[in-house]
Amino acid sequence: MQGVLHKTLIIRLSSVGDVVLSSPLVRALHARYPDCRIDFLVKAEYADLVRFNPHVAHVLQFPGGGTLGDLVRLRRTVISSRYDLIIDIHDSIRSRFLSAGAGTVTRVNKRKFARTLLVNFKLDVYDRCGGAPDVAARYLEALLPWGVPDDGGGPELFFPSEVNASVERLLGAERLPSGTMCIGVCPCARHGNKMWPAERFAESAGRLSERHGLPILLFGGGDEREMCGAIESIINRARPSARVLNLAGRLSLLETACAMDRCAVVLANDTGLMHIAEARGVPLVAVFGPTVREFGFFPRGARSAVVELSGLACRPCTHIGLPRCPLGHFRCMKEIPADRVIEGAERFLL
Repeated sequence: MQGVLHKTLIIRLSSVGDVVLSSPLVRALHARYPDCRIDFLVKAEYADLVRFNPHVAHVLQFPGGGTLGDLVRLRRTVISSRYDLIIDIHDSIRSRFLSAGAGTVTRVNKRKFARTLLVNFKLDVYDRCGGAPDVAARYLEALLPWGVPDDGGGPELFFPSEVNASVERLLGAERLPSGTMCIGVCPCARHGNKMWPAERFAESAGRLSERHGLPILLFGGGDEREMCGAIESIINRARPSARVLNLAGRLSLLETACAMDRCAVVLANDTGLMHIAEARGVPLVAVFGPTVREFGFFPRGARSAVVELSGLACRPCTHIGLPRCPLGHFRCMKEIPADRVIEGAERFLL
């Protein structure tokens, strides 16, 4: 086993889900070396996802739209900090540059070869490439030489009390007083072929709302407000009695996490907000289309359910997503009916 750690740096520049999934690594590292200082290097836009973690001492930020000069300056900071160990769980050209010459570095095994064969040739060789653990477990593999075990727990996400106060004010102004439970919906994704059809989300949320008398909260970024608005309109036309609140673009990431605490269940695509819901311990039903379990992004908690179309020969067609179905039929999403998502949600609502 390697020596005792006193000062470490974790590098994970992006994105939402990947940064959230680093939290089990932070927790396990702190549990094994409680006196070790843990710093975290991340893009500025995702810094809040780690800033309030009680085990993180300091957050180094790569600025939005950062230049090569910013990378060079940040690398100097990393080198001058003299870390015992740098844990590169991003393993990109930029993360390798940032850690070059900085001492001992350990990196995540992304199973790139196995992933490439599965996507391009539908050949599953994961068993010969270290297996297919979830991403949080893959991050922790990098610390096996230092005796840091996986505690098996899920991701975590922390925020200060003022975030809760802000969300309470917003929801209170929308006539959703404290204690009101809701159905959360995260219908968008960065890539088009990872999005279950909007009308299916509307049907699922509308029927669940009507059956259980729960308001619906729609979550997303500012550029997703229009799509969430379309889902709101579909629900309002089909079920006028359902209460729908479109929060897309109105909340920060931490405020979104806080508002999810109000949800009896969250319905989501394979996206960063799905991981935020899991990190807050909210019951979750996740719809996976072009991506598969072997890539490691299925939620690991018992309070989650995954809905997918198994046995489809063209899956997976991508590991991160594409603008549209490359074959044009989009069967992996279109052939998942609302009934399956509703059935998954009902186990958490009964």
